[in-house]
Amino acid sequence: MKAETNLDLIIQDSNLSAELKNIAEKVRSNQRISTDEGIILYENAELGYLGVLANYIREKRHGDKTYFNRNFHIEPTNLCIYDCKFCSYSVLIKEKSQGWEYTMEEMLDIVKKYDNQPVTEVHLVGGVLPQYDLKFYSELFTAIHKHRPELHVKALTPVEYHYIFKKAKIDYATGMQLMKEAGLNSIPGGGAEIFAPEIREIIAKDKCTGEQWLQIHEEWHKLGMRSNATMLYGHIEEFKHRVDHLDQLRKLQDKTGGFQTFIPLKFRNQDNQMAHIPEVSVIEDLRNYAISRIYLDNFDHIKAYWAMISRSTAQLSLNFGVDDIDGTLDDTTKIYSMAGAEEQHPAMSTQELVELIKQIGRHPIERDTMYNVITDYNEYQFPEVEKPKYYQLPVIN
Repeated sequence: MKAETNLDLIIQDSNLSAELKNIAEKVRSNQRISTDEGIILYENAELGYLGVLANYIREKRHGDKTYFNRNFHIEPTNLCIYDCKFCSYSVLIKEKSQGWEYTMEEMLDIVKKYDNQPVTEVHLVGGVLPQYDLKFYSELFTAIHKHRPELHVKALTPVEYHYIFKKAKIDYATGMQLMKEAGLNSIPGGGAEIFAPEIREIIAKDKCTGEQWLQIHEEWHKLGMRSNATMLYGHIEEFKHRVDHLDQLRKLQDKTGGFQTFIPLKFRNQDNQMAHIPEVSVIEDLRNYAISRIYLDNFDHIKAYWAMISRSTAQLSLNFGVDDIDGTLDDTTKIYSMAGAEEQHPAMSTQELVELIKQIGRHPIERDTMYNVITDYNEYQFPEVEKPKYYQLPVIN
């Protein structure tokens, strides 16, 4: 196993510090690293070292398998009562002329557009408005399932649920039970940002706290349901805040086992109130993926959103702990492009995504939301006439 050989070489490196060597030995023996060691990785570990450790864990869990799914997005509105400083997507209610608000019928029309397509998931998330309340989303989820029972509804973040339940004057446990009964299948990971109160107070002052975000996921997990988690990185946070964030996720996962995927989200500085803050480099993106894979030893999957970080960086990330690159988006999402993502009109066919994965020697697997295998594309040959574009990997010096 090449990954194991590379790890042995790292451990035998006489130039490696005792601290980093000890962390590598922990990875080899499947031992958990501490918060102090997490900070050491962020402060002292070079990209190559982190890649060896993260890839060892990735291949031990998944081999060369790389997952994706066929999904589409519904974004009910970009109007929002909250004023997050990093957000390029939403506009305040007083600026209503710059936004959109879909009716329930319009959202159902989007679902119906995919009636004859083999999509398995609808991802529904957007701004927070009073009219999108408990009754609205309960009826929407029920209507989606009535129209297409097999379609997995992954919808709304704890930021939205916190507002909805508060407005309805019900607790989180009751609210999540009602959502489950209405047809909600899983929760995406958004809204986590950074849990540290001193950072959250500056970048996302008014919305739910980190503790409340975790509480809503915990109540969902108690119902036997699954969810994802995220972390917004590369803005005003310090390395200690990233490690604290990862640690709180790891502790809740120890308790519930309900998280299935972690997605690091890169701060993009286009058209928002934090535009003066420079974005971190691709090297820091890859370091962050790798450290996330090393630290979150109880998470099965690490995902990179190819539409946010670019196709070539997504390819690179598959050697730094990532085993999932999201789905075959077809430009149904505005969140990425409005935030200054690499893909201004994110759309990729199944064939393009499969070829993207195969180009770097990985094994493409189409999954459903719960990681059940739908199609193994390792030996599949697409018709010659449908050959997609090819994308060159960037050179990192």
